[in-house]
Amino acid sequence: MSKSRRIDLVGIATAAGASVRGCGMGPEALRVAGLAEALLELEHEVVDHGDLRRPHPLLDATPASQRLPDERRRDVLDLASRVSDQGLAILDAGHFPVFLGGDHSIAMGTVSAVARHCTAQGKPVFVLWIDAHADFNTPDTSPTGNLHGMPLALLCGEPGFSDEFQGAWLGRIDPRQVSIIGARSVDREERKLLSARGVEVLDMRKIDESGVVSLMRTLLARVKAVGGHLHVSLDLDAMDPSIAPGGGTLVPGGLSYREAHLIMEMLHDSGLVGSLDVVELNPFLDHGGTSATLLVDLVASLFGRTIMGEAAGPVEFVTED
Repeated sequence: MSKSRRIDLVGIATAAGASVRGCGMGPEALRVAGLAEALLELEHEVVDHGDLRRPHPLLDATPASQRLPDERRRDVLDLASRVSDQGLAILDAGHFPVFLGGDHSIAMGTVSAVARHCTAQGKPVFVLWIDAHADFNTPDTSPTGNLHGMPLALLCGEPGFSDEFQGAWLGRIDPRQVSIIGARSVDREERKLLSARGVEVLDMRKIDESGVVSLMRTLLARVKAVGGHLHVSLDLDAMDPSIAPGGGTLVPGGLSYREAHLIMEMLHDSGLVGSLDVVELNPFLDHGGTSATLLVDLVASLFGRTIMGEAAGPVEFVTED
């Protein structure tokens, strides 16, 4: 990654793909925690495009978490189409998109944007999915039906998705070029699909045994060898709940503070990352902004913050409606 980039922030303020309310407030919480300022201090130009969101439904006494599945699916797919088009425009302009979630269903659109851009460029797409979960369920295999557990399966071309999930907005990726790191909660049917499709799963046992450095070096060397575009999808629940309490699907035994930062620092050093998701922050469940601050710090590491780095001078901060 070069020293200075133009970084385009796009919020996707939705929790329609999840069962727990609150992560639709994630983009604003990341802004309040100082995301733009952290990037500006690193001498990057920042453009904030605001948030994509669906219109609020008519008010009634039904809790949002009990909205009809059809309505929630329409919300997810409407946003996926819109963010795919907006992300594609940012990438085609030569800029670096940072997508702020929202639940992990937003990756249906964000990764589609990357895939569409790279297909036109003749460049292979690699995805690093930093997550406690594999998100490789389909409507037929999902125990919950929640769409934030299905984006990778859709993007990798798994059958079982209705025609509603198809369209010009949808990009495809090769499952053999997907690496999931930090996994520790994988459903039985997911496990079968991951193995059959050749998805690389660097679960917490592998991290315990081999360490982050060895695993990341191997992964990055594979991307570099073919000149690939690396998309990083960072889910808050990849981290251990003791340092990141602000998520709706927490799983004990996650990445430590230093492991998470080391992954980000190695990604920066590689110069291979061209797009980023930051998802599943739920400010309603967070403790005094602890998780939001951690995510901002991790993003800063990805964009070049180092322990011995010197503070940069001010740069222009542009806001677009």
